[in-house]
Amino acid sequence: MQDTPKTPLLDRVNTPADMKRFSDGELTQLAHELRQETISAVSVTGGHLGAGLGVVELTVALHAVFDAPRDKIIWDVSHQSYPHKILTGRRDRIRTLRMKDGLSGFTKRSESPYDPFGAAHSSTSISAALGFAVARDLGGACDTGHGDAIAVIGDGSMSAGMAFEAMNNAGHLKKRLIVILNDNEMSIAPPVGALSNYLSRLYAEAPFQDLKAAAKGAIGFLPEPFREGAKRAKEMLKGMAVGGTLFEELGFSYVGPIDGHDMDQLLPVLRTVRQRATGPILIHVMTKKGKGYAPAEAADDKGHATGKFNVITGEQKKAPTNAPSYTSVFSDALLQVAADDPQVCAVTAAMPDGTGLSLFAERYPSRCFDVGIAEQHGVTFAAGLAAGGMKPFCAMYSTFLQRGYDQVVHDVAIQRLPVRFAIDRAGLVGADGATHAGSFDIAFMANLPGMVVMAAADEAELKHMVATAAAYDDGPIAFRYPRGEGTGVDMPERGEVLEIGKGRIVAEGARVAILSFGTRLSHSIEAREALMAKGITPTVADARFAKPLDEDLILSLARDHEALITIEEGAIGGFGSHVAQLLAEKGVFDTGLKFRSMVLPDIFIDQASPEDMYAVAKLSAADIEAKVFEVLNVTAIADKRA
Repeated sequence: MQDTPKTPLLDRVNTPADMKRFSDGELTQLAHELRQETISAVSVTGGHLGAGLGVVELTVALHAVFDAPRDKIIWDVSHQSYPHKILTGRRDRIRTLRMKDGLSGFTKRSESPYDPFGAAHSSTSISAALGFAVARDLGGACDTGHGDAIAVIGDGSMSAGMAFEAMNNAGHLKKRLIVILNDNEMSIAPPVGALSNYLSRLYAEAPFQDLKAAAKGAIGFLPEPFREGAKRAKEMLKGMAVGGTLFEELGFSYVGPIDGHDMDQLLPVLRTVRQRATGPILIHVMTKKGKGYAPAEAADDKGHATGKFNVITGEQKKAPTNAPSYTSVFSDALLQVAADDPQVCAVTAAMPDGTGLSLFAERYPSRCFDVGIAEQHGVTFAAGLAAGGMKPFCAMYSTFLQRGYDQVVHDVAIQRLPVRFAIDRAGLVGADGATHAGSFDIAFMANLPGMVVMAAADEAELKHMVATAAAYDDGPIAFRYPRGEGTGVDMPERGEVLEIGKGRIVAEGARVAILSFGTRLSHSIEAREALMAKGITPTVADARFAKPLDEDLILSLARDHEALITIEEGAIGGFGSHVAQLLAEKGVFDTGLKFRSMVLPDIFIDQASPEDMYAVAKLSAADIEAKVFEVLNVTAIADKRA
C-alpha cells in the first residue's frame, strides 16, 4: 500500500470556509498539498488525473475568494473536479472515486451542495451558469442562496458551438457572470480549429486595462513555456473591430491571460473581479494539464485517464489481456477496408485515440478528420462527405452521438445518405457511470426510417460489420460495440459482408428461444449451458440486426417455441420493442406465445464495475437463466449432475 502524503494544511480544511483564515502563502502551500493528495487518491482509484492536476491552484483560489455553495462554481465536463471534491467535505471518501457506492468521477448535484450542476459532457457550463445568474436576479428559490455564477471551461470545450451560443446570449442579457477560460492548449486530443488558432494569436504582454493596476502582481508577462508556446494578443484579427476581441465582441469584458499556477496572479485578479465585475466577464487562465506530476506531464495525453498506478513511477497497473479490445478491432478492420477503397474516410469529434482512429490518421491523414468537440457539425460534415461521393465512417461514443441526434435525423436519415456510424462504448461502461453509458442508441437509431442498425455479438462479428458498412451504399448504417476486451473468439483474416437484415441460429433447442442483440450473446450461451444441466435446452440466436429485423428468423422462433426472450444492452424502446411490434402485427400473441424482453431498467445506473452494473440491470447469465424459469412458469430444477 502506498503511503499517503503529509498534508498539515489540508488536514485543517473540512469545507471551503476553513480556507478563509489562510494567508496567501499558506494557500500556495495548500495547493501543493492538494496536488499530492489528488495524485495519491487517483493512484488508488484510477480516473481522470491530468485535468485535475492542471486546475489545483485555480481550485484553491476560487474557493478562497468566492463563497461556495452560495456562489455557484460550475466545472465544465467536471472530470477536473477531484481537487474541488477534496476541498468540499468529501476528502474522507476521495479514494472511493468511480467505485460502486462511491464518489462520482464528475460533479453530481445529489452528492454535495457544492456541486450546483452535474456535468460530464463538455461545453454546458456557461449556459448553466447564465441560468443561475438569471435565477438569482429573478429571485429564484435556492436552498444554498444565490451569489455569483462562475463557469470554468477548457479551451477544447470552448470550441463547441453550445459555448458560443451561451456567450452570445449572456452578452445580450448583460448579467453579472464570470467565465474562466482554462486554456491548457490540450483537451483529450490537441484542440483543433479556428478558435485554437485565435487563442494562439493572443500576446502574453496584453494589458489588463482597468484591472491591471488593481490586480497587483498579475502582470501580463508569462513564464516559459507559455510565452513561446502561445503568443497571445488581445487584439481582434485584421478586418474586425479595432480594439476589440472575439470575447468582447460577444459582450464580455476580457481579463488576461494570467498564469493559472501562480497564486500571486490568480488571487488578486479573482478578488478584483469579484469586487468590480458588473456584467459578463471572461478571465483567460493558462495552465498545464498534468502539472506537478512528471509521469503525467510526460504522457502524450497528459494523464487524461489512467488506471491505478504507482505514484513513484507512474506505471499503470493493467490486468492481463486475453483478447483484443473492440476499439482496436474496429481500427484494424477500418484500415483493411480503407486500403481497398480510397473513398473510405473517417470522422471523429475530439476522440481520435478513444475511437481507435489514431492509426487511421497516421496511415491516411488526408482522409481522417477530427472536428473537435462538435458532434453536431461532425455528423453533418459526414453527411456532406457522403453526398459528395465519399464513404465516411463517423466514429463516436454512444453517449456523445446523442449530442448530434438532430443531425442524424435531418441531415443523414431524411436524405438517406450513406453515413456509416461506428458507435463505440455501447452499453454500460463502468466507472464513468450513467453520463457515459451507451444506453439509448438502439432506440434512437432504430426508430429512423431507412436506418440499418447492427450490434456485434463478439469481436469477429464486429469485423464483419465494418466490412458490411463499407459495402453498403443504400442509406445510413450503424453498428454498435462495447467498451473493453472481446470474448476471445477466433478472428477472421478479413471481414465478410453480411446479408442485411439476417440473423443466425447459434444453438438449437426447444421450448424457449433466447434472441440476443449484441454482446449479451455470450451470456445467453452461458445461461443455456447452466439450463441444460437442469433439463432445459433453449435455442440461442444472434439477431445481428435491430433494423431491419430478420422477420423470418423471429417468426420461426415464435412458431417453434412456447416462449421467446429477447435481450439487449439498451433502454426500453429498442430491439425488444421492435420485435414485440412485429409479433403483434403478425398476430403471433394470439397463438399463446409467451414473450419477454430483457433491457436496461428505466433508471440511470450509477458507476460500478461493468459486472456490478449488469447485475443491477439484471442482464447477467444468472438473470437470463431466471427469466427462462419465469417465462416457462417452472421453479429452478436441481442440477442433474448433482
